[in-house]
Amino acid sequence: MFALSFESIKAFKSLRVKPRSILAGALVTVLVGCSLAPSYKRPALPTAAVYPDANGAMAVAGLDVRRLGWREFFTDARLQELIAQALENNRDLRIAIQRVKEARALYRIRRADLVPNISADGVGSRSRVPSDLSITGSAVTSGQYQADVGLNTWELDFWGRVRNLAAAALESYLATEEAQRAAIISLVGQVANTYLLERELDELLEIAQYTIGIREESYRIARRRYEVGFASKLDAVQAEAQLNQARADQAVLHRRRDLNHNALTLLVGASTVAEAKPLSRIEPGFVQEIFVGLPSDLLMNRPDVLAAEHQLKAANANIGAARAAFFPRIALTGAFGTASAELSGLLGAGSRAWNFAPSITLPIFEGGRNLANLDVAEARRNQAVADYERTIQTAFREVADALAERRWLAVQVVDQQATLAAQTERARLAGLRYQSGAVPYLEVLDAERDRFVAEQALVQARRALLSSGVGLYAALGGGITREAQ
Repeated sequence: MFALSFESIKAFKSLRVKPRSILAGALVTVLVGCSLAPSYKRPALPTAAVYPDANGAMAVAGLDVRRLGWREFFTDARLQELIAQALENNRDLRIAIQRVKEARALYRIRRADLVPNISADGVGSRSRVPSDLSITGSAVTSGQYQADVGLNTWELDFWGRVRNLAAAALESYLATEEAQRAAIISLVGQVANTYLLERELDELLEIAQYTIGIREESYRIARRRYEVGFASKLDAVQAEAQLNQARADQAVLHRRRDLNHNALTLLVGASTVAEAKPLSRIEPGFVQEIFVGLPSDLLMNRPDVLAAEHQLKAANANIGAARAAFFPRIALTGAFGTASAELSGLLGAGSRAWNFAPSITLPIFEGGRNLANLDVAEARRNQAVADYERTIQTAFREVADALAERRWLAVQVVDQQATLAAQTERARLAGLRYQSGAVPYLEVLDAERDRFVAEQALVQARRALLSSGVGLYAALGGGITREAQ
């Protein structure tokens, strides 16, 4: 008869098991086994039911991101080539892939505990006992040989401890798979945004080169007018200063482009050929309209949310394993084969040998270790719940931010186009007024400088609008379809 420990009694209470049902429950458990893990229930969505900009056109029209892989979303051939190279060569992604393989192997190790482990053994020995130690008074030489097939210690999983550990390992493996998918989506987004920035810098360099040409002509005219006495030396010096500033701005852009190309090379994981292609050449149709849907859709498509839920399920299963530690653990060990004093006798009649050694272990007093392990498992489950809810809230914010950016950047681009048109007309009028002698050359320089700044700001706003589309695509869990995995 077994005596339950204090910890076991508390475990029964924590499981809300009535004393009169213990015997019946134990009988059913012996026959079919059970799991002491709490029933899993997905936490409620800790966000609003719709996105803040759900009434906008961007939120209700477009393609379903769940069926839209990166090759369908990004139609630019050069970008497709870069993304494919990055998925093949990026070292961070290789690390994520190896982590998936590691988690898969760990799960297989845990799963192997569910079935008996059978091995074949062969043992042979010879020994000699001196006459002064032999009970017969004569030296004795003896041998022992044995060959058998044995059942290693195999736990009868009545309480679901081994099954829950295997389930936790499976959920950890699935979480790692989702983490790999999240790494792919992140990499696709980084390559696309870095590519867009390179195209922006190419267009800014074209603008800078054009501006340098205009200022070189302005400087030539101002210097000539000074040489013939039609203008002051101040006009020529100011024109020269503006020309040198434009050249300095061009050098800054070249430096930024080289640094950005180095970053792109790191993402791709291989050397890439730098090509000059302004943003305007890839802008039409670069980003497609996406159907955003509801925040609840993120639970089924966004990999970091799915990974957090798998981790929550793993923590839930670990509670079952911790609860099972309060109950008896039954294990079987045995072997069947032949044994003989002579090697030649292993196959002889009457050499059959076997052993069978079942064991049962019941915790009686462990200083509160099992209770502490259960508290740890429950605390980790609560942490996993909080992490899952935080992940959903982060995903909600990223989608909402992307929607807000696309909405207001579209407005900003329109306003910036109007600003550039006004600054261009201002520069033209200032040039005419200077030629007529109505204003000093400083007004022309100010107008040209403001037009240059407005032109740069428009290019940056156009690139930011395209990047917001990439961000929305990634925030919704796009980048790789499940069919492509």
